[in-house]
Amino acid sequence: MQVAERAGVSLASTSRALHGTGASRTMVDRVRAAAAELGYSPDAIGRSLRMKRTFQVAFAVADIGNPVYVEMLTAIHEVVAPHGYRVVVMSTGPTVGTTVDLVRSLGSGFVDGLIVSPLRTDDALVEAIRQAPVPVVVIGRSLEKQGIDSVSTDSAAGLGQAVAHLVEIGRRRIGFVNGPLDTTPGAARQRGFDAATSAAAFAGDHTETERADDFTVAAGLAAARRLLARDPEAGPFDAVVAANDLLAIGVIRAAGELGLSVPRDLAVTGMDDTEIGRVFQPSLTSVSLGSADRGRAAAQLVLDRVGDAVEPARQIAIGPHLVVRESTATQEKSAR
Repeated sequence: MQVAERAGVSLASTSRALHGTGASRTMVDRVRAAAAELGYSPDAIGRSLRMKRTFQVAFAVADIGNPVYVEMLTAIHEVVAPHGYRVVVMSTGPTVGTTVDLVRSLGSGFVDGLIVSPLRTDDALVEAIRQAPVPVVVIGRSLEKQGIDSVSTDSAAGLGQAVAHLVEIGRRRIGFVNGPLDTTPGAARQRGFDAATSAAAFAGDHTETERADDFTVAAGLAAARRLLARDPEAGPFDAVVAANDLLAIGVIRAAGELGLSVPRDLAVTGMDDTEIGRVFQPSLTSVSLGSADRGRAAAQLVLDRVGDAVEPARQIAIGPHLVVRESTATQEKSAR
């Protein structure tokens, strides 16, 4: 009652605001400010028992150290927190089996919903998601045909934007450092690179791909060393496209070991447009795949699904766009 009086609203409105059910954002902010002033905290356990909810949403990813997932996590929290939800972060590792095990464990009732961004998806995972006792939203490939809520982006088209940019600034010998091809991002980005370079008449001697064994800086460094050590008849590489920002940073480090200047001797692009790429020196030209937007969209899908379990599956697509920075700045290349 004291919180309602301090906020100047009814008891019913106060209850809805504190419980995150049917209250506007303005009302939630007003009531929570009053509660904070009075030092009031609702009984979370009692609330969960009454409503038969945990008010927790899980966010599961292969590598919680990847900055793209940090941006997604921040956006997810921004959406669910005003509704009284906490976010539980879980690491599945790179194998699909651990993700399947996680989805199957949802029956223990530790969360009300799951947002998962798997590197790999197979029939077992799809079936586990379809049978899950709580809502599951996938960030990654579209699963419309499988009847699963998903948030996707066209990373193949984004890769094409990076190649087109390099062609536009005059680069003609383009390498590609990709991650494992049996992953969703690796397969999509390889398709994008092959299509873009073929369209630009760069097929054959003018492009080569080196596959890293992971999407990390260390893996990118190792792959770039192998790529740049090649001695093709077509001449040295003057550009490298990397399948994500962490791989791109590895490429820049490998270039430095060889005494190559970025971007003068070697232009480098990444993908994901992460904070680490923005502050790295040189700052990284990268394809934004809308990490925060995908996180927000997935979070809203989970909340909507908790409120209406029979609503038809929805698919949301976030478009890519290139962000040009110092690592591809146009300037004269050095003579080598």
